[in-house]
Amino acid sequence: MTPNSTVRADAAVIALVGVAHATSHLFHLLLPPLFPLLMPDFGFGYTEAGFLMTVFFTISGMGQAFAGIVVDRYGARRVLMAGVGLLAASGVALSVAVNYPMLLLAVALAGMGNSVFHPADFSLLNKKVSSARLGYAFSVHGLSGNLGWAIGATISGMALAWAGWRVAGVAATLVALCSVAALQMARPLLDDDVAKVGAGAAARGATFGFLSTPVIWLAFTFFLLITAAFGGLQSFSAPVLGGIYGLTPAAGVAALTGYLLGSAAGMVIGGFVAVRVHAHDRTVGAALVGAAIFASMLASGLPPAWSVIPLMVGIGVGVGLAGPSRDLLVRRVATDSLAGGNASPAFGRVYGFVYSGLDVGLAMGPLAFGALLDAGGRDGVLPGVALLQILAVLTVLSMGRKVGRAAPISG
Repeated sequence: MTPNSTVRADAAVIALVGVAHATSHLFHLLLPPLFPLLMPDFGFGYTEAGFLMTVFFTISGMGQAFAGIVVDRYGARRVLMAGVGLLAASGVALSVAVNYPMLLLAVALAGMGNSVFHPADFSLLNKKVSSARLGYAFSVHGLSGNLGWAIGATISGMALAWAGWRVAGVAATLVALCSVAALQMARPLLDDDVAKVGAGAAARGATFGFLSTPVIWLAFTFFLLITAAFGGLQSFSAPVLGGIYGLTPAAGVAALTGYLLGSAAGMVIGGFVAVRVHAHDRTVGAALVGAAIFASMLASGLPPAWSVIPLMVGIGVGVGLAGPSRDLLVRRVATDSLAGGNASPAFGRVYGFVYSGLDVGLAMGPLAFGALLDAGGRDGVLPGVALLQILAVLTVLSMGRKVGRAAPISG
């Protein structure tokens, strides 16, 4: 294969995995902006709203470890297509819901679909993309997720303004079906060597021996902390900012969209930083400290209302900038924890477990912050976000000390 054809193949794999990842993130942020419509229609409060997201992320987190084993044994493309199909079914369930239990069914289907993405996506990227371009691959992967959040918020915002929440479910279903079609058409490019994958998993007995490695638990804890913070922010930024700064619901959604677009821009910059700066733990720490400072400024209530969107953009840029370096650090954790190192095909189970911390955090964050809002603690949400960010910084710096400084990635 010539260098040009290798670049084209890498770019195609990165783009296809990115499309699937964007689809999963669309479903993360489809429901929360619709809460102002769903809560009066179905008669529930903020705690029940937070519980919907808790169900989504609990099922997703529990499913990730299992999905990692399935990816290692049967191949990532098949599992990825099944996950996107479940997301499409979730959109259908939302569009026809007539009561709260049907909303629970919709989020349960979405949680099952979402559980496959990190083990499947990162297995494909690690196996199909040249190592010299992995930093850029992880940047695009994170960017696509943030763009998926923005698309989900946009669909929900349009539903709030004009179309109604049922149309939002239909629109999300159509996006998922298009993603399934793209993955099917690209089957020759994405297929793993299933026989080799299955043999490799069987040779290791599909064990979880890597769980005895302390740095694995640090990586899990890092994701739990950082996503508990931003699960609460994403779910309830509109009512919190509305209460503190008097923003309308539409302006609150605009501020959230600004955060997501800022995060996407940070991901682009972060990809170049991750390839050139190999102290990934320090990059992540510095970026998250910056985001925590902006969150603390918002929490104070002192800035003028016009500055809310720029500050939310600043939080997003910090979180996005951290993303590619975070993923390269986790890759180092994964390869150090596998007997076969970089040559091992069993990325799925390690990524499945480590990134399940992300879902646990996203399950806990909305529930905890929703209960805080119901109890009248609106002013505690943004300080809580900042505190969890600082704890995540301490955790990622500890990860960096455990695995040391990664060598520059070469082709």
